[in-house]
Amino acid sequence: MQLNIITEQLTEAGRKIEHSSFDIVTKEAGEHNYSEQQWHLVRRMIHATADFEFNGLTEFHPLAIEAGIKAINNGCPITADVEMICVGLSKPRLQHFGITTHQFISDDDVITKAKAENTTRAVQAMRKAHSNKLLDGGIIGVGNAPTALLEVKRLIVEEGIKPAIVIGMPVGFVSAKESKDELALIEDIPWIITRGRKGGTTLVVSAIHALLALANSDGA
Repeated sequence: MQLNIITEQLTEAGRKIEHSSFDIVTKEAGEHNYSEQQWHLVRRMIHATADFEFNGLTEFHPLAIEAGIKAINNGCPITADVEMICVGLSKPRLQHFGITTHQFISDDDVITKAKAENTTRAVQAMRKAHSNKLLDGGIIGVGNAPTALLEVKRLIVEEGIKPAIVIGMPVGFVSAKESKDELALIEDIPWIITRGRKGGTTLVVSAIHALLALANSDGA
């Protein structure tokens, strides 16, 4: 799949290395059960981590790719559980689509409420994003905090928020697997997850970059 230079490496040397890496990933990964567009995401995730287990661990809601591309083209805001996701995303690529990023994990009011209500900062950060009207119709990326993803699911089920897509890939040993299993039970909101304990902010960044590239190619 040929993608526009806007969402690729800025130099010819960089593009050559990246394309060669993708070719190696595809060759060494062997068979997979993903569509071409789904594989574009999974391949980039493997490329970012050198972990071929994501060929299989990554799962997609049936409408995930379509919803992700639409959200990108519509310039929907991205809300992340931690700053690392926002920092990792390419600013020029986001600016091309008019996309803003948001995270509230270290805000003073978030910390105060988390202490007062005996919850995590990640829970309160998602509640603040909801109160700021960023989650309805927005892109949500969770790569670190399982409690953030559990709160997103609660907001969907109990308060009726309708994100454009949720990319749920928290890593860890406490509730990481379970939070993703819970999200996968949602039928009417598109999602992308990694099963089990594996995940991380790098994967969320990779998935969003892949969606940016697909959206740019789709609109080229």
